[in-house]
Amino acid sequence: MKSVVVVGASAAGLAAAETLRREGYDGSLTLIGDEPHAPYDRPPLSKQILAGEWEAAQLPLRPYDVLDSLGLDLRLGVAATGLDVADRAVKLADGSHVPYDGLVVATGVRPRRLPGEGAHVLRTLDDALALRDRLGRGRRLIVVGAGFLGAEAAAVAWQLGARVTLLEPAPVPLAHAVGGAVGQMLSQAHLDRGVELRCGVTVAAVTEDGVRLADGEVVRGDAVLVAIGSLPNTEWLADSGLTVDNGVVCDEYSEAAPGVYAAGDVARWHNPLFGVSMRVEHRTHAAEQGMAAARNLLRPQARKPFAPVPYFWSDQYDMKVQAYGYLRGHDEVAVVDGDLAERRFVAAYRTGDRLTGALAVGMPPKAIRSWRQAIAVRAAWRDAVGTTP
Repeated sequence: MKSVVVVGASAAGLAAAETLRREGYDGSLTLIGDEPHAPYDRPPLSKQILAGEWEAAQLPLRPYDVLDSLGLDLRLGVAATGLDVADRAVKLADGSHVPYDGLVVATGVRPRRLPGEGAHVLRTLDDALALRDRLGRGRRLIVVGAGFLGAEAAAVAWQLGARVTLLEPAPVPLAHAVGGAVGQMLSQAHLDRGVELRCGVTVAAVTEDGVRLADGEVVRGDAVLVAIGSLPNTEWLADSGLTVDNGVVCDEYSEAAPGVYAAGDVARWHNPLFGVSMRVEHRTHAAEQGMAAARNLLRPQARKPFAPVPYFWSDQYDMKVQAYGYLRGHDEVAVVDGDLAERRFVAAYRTGDRLTGALAVGMPPKAIRSWRQAIAVRAAWRDAVGTTP
């Protein structure tokens, strides 16, 4: 293999590039990114950057001299617009074609939007800086969507002295992911601080002075943040022949086609640990899958299934939320340590007869670490928690 192209100057893309070099690949290595910035970390955008605690210079994942040492053909500020699998070439927005023997797709996701103009989203560094300029004491921020991203942004805005209205279509925010009781507890943290949380409401459009709800009511604010989920960046693959369905569809090795792998937020692959196809939008996962995809691409004869225990964390007010496993579609949630009411606990998640997830709030990392291992070895629920489903 003489040439590898990585599309996406992201955490997953950089991890793939670094792994290729670390594993001994010395051929041509091209890293393509549609943003003008070198690869940078995204979780701080809704935390330290939005709060004004960090500046942009603290975000890059690697210093430029480290990037230089990788011997990359670094193409920043140019998007991939097409893929020719037969001819093994990536088409770029500047009209050029980049040939490859091996390809890693790591193009991530973009925010969903609402009708109307003027709303903020929060995915890129430029997004975070633009929203930060609109926050401050006495400003009125409307956050549409009370998922983890919206909740983090609402918490930061409140800490900066803004008046926050949080709008959520579900009866209980995050209940689909973490369960009703945990979702209610997280919601109460906003209410306790005076955030106006309105559930069961649908936003129809963004207006000049706020948002319009489906029933015609106008909620007024100085700025609007839309945090209603994301869409995988797969449009450039429309005529490629790759299977695209809520992401680039891959097998258990993260392979989408011969010599083509996907990693990070854009990849939907079969995770054999849980026996389901999943697409995970978490920072730690992106790096892990980037490394796994690179190894499998480089040594196809020694490929290993990518079967991680996904991990994510979230910072909201004084709460640190940490979770392992696959929580969606669970059948039962049980608090196994601490107290939900005190916002200091560990909850275990059952799917079928297996332990499939664990979530901690306000607990040290060691309190949840053993649960990760139990998930990894496919522990039975009755053995891990001591009850029979």
